[in-house]
Amino acid sequence: MSGNWTEQHIPDQHGRVAIVTGANTGLGFETARMLAERGAAVVLAVRDVEKGKQAAARITGDVTVQALDLSSLDSIRSAAADLRAAHPRIDLLINNAGVMYTPRQLTADGFELQFGTNHLGHFALTGLLLDRLLPVPGSRVVTVSSIGHRIRAAIHFDDLQWERSYGRVSAYGQSKLANLMFTYELQRRLAPHGTTVAVAAHPGVSDTELVRNSPAAFRKPMTWLAPLFTQKPEMGALPTLRAATDPAVVGGQYYGPGNRGEMRGYPKLVTSSRGSHDQSTQQRLWTVSEDLTGVTFPVE
Repeated sequence: MSGNWTEQHIPDQHGRVAIVTGANTGLGFETARMLAERGAAVVLAVRDVEKGKQAAARITGDVTVQALDLSSLDSIRSAAADLRAAHPRIDLLINNAGVMYTPRQLTADGFELQFGTNHLGHFALTGLLLDRLLPVPGSRVVTVSSIGHRIRAAIHFDDLQWERSYGRVSAYGQSKLANLMFTYELQRRLAPHGTTVAVAAHPGVSDTELVRNSPAAFRKPMTWLAPLFTQKPEMGALPTLRAATDPAVVGGQYYGPGNRGEMRGYPKLVTSSRGSHDQSTQQRLWTVSEDLTGVTFPVE
């Protein structure tokens, strides 16, 4: 494709069902808005239902709200049951929600919050909904990672929950690296089915609420410098939307902003870190994730 990929390139989405996690604000809201405006039936899967309803009221189209707390396996199972009952088919599952740079906290199930929410929560949700996507030609699972997957990032199998020591940047990097490894391993398992694909995306550096937990020393310079290297959420959402809707997308690809450093710009195909492609680590992470969540996938 020549030229810049923009909102205008999103194909018609009538007849498609899209579930977007964390869709009441920021990147998730813009992703949901653009899909709904193109005709998709969009589900805003959000922790705060009232905020979700307020967001839905600002979107033109077929929009519903589903309660979902990705830091609770009970909530994930309940939400999946509701979604399965309401939607015999799902075309798009967009794993967008996330937390960033939080002080060390635990999820309801005792997982470190960033790893538990960003990776394990979406892993479980995807596994519980995947059989609604598998029969649908052209269906996609899009998981949002981050350039943070390159920063102090590794999968610490000896201390996944950061019980011995905790660094909020390293913990975030682990969770975002896990998002990519999950995508690549899921795609390998989906490939023989020939219908659903797994794709990843990242928004660059977008001006959203996600940075509210950043260290104070980082937040203040961000206030001054944001206009120089961040982009608005509607631009940050474009890599996710391209991954979700561009007919040329192939499973296992990764999309991000096209400018130097991938911090901003129109979406293009990008590359992830060398470590993210380690298949043995991907497979080990998959097995550990199944054990921790109790969720197994209908693909081998």
